[in-house]
Amino acid sequence: MRNILLFILVLIGIFYVRRALRRTGRADGQAADEARGAPAEAPREQVVIEQMVACVHCGLHVPESEGLHGAGGFYCSEEHRRLGPRS
Repeated sequence: MRNILLFILVLIGIFYVRRALRRTGRADGQAADEARGAPAEAPREQVVIEQMVACVHCGLHVPESEGLHGAGGFYCSEEHRRLGPRS
């Protein structure tokens, strides 16, 4: 029983030592990057939320950039644009 407890304490100690080393490694790396003039983080891509529009022929909602504008409204495909709005 004593050996198991000792083993668990050693594992916990290794965990905390590794965690402390990782934190100091990051801090040193960030300081070195700032000293060189490198940006701390690359800019993230911005998510573009696109308008979903219903086709006037079939009612299917598609992103505005993927559909077609035509006489009478917005269409999901060239065929529906050619057929026109459904009565």
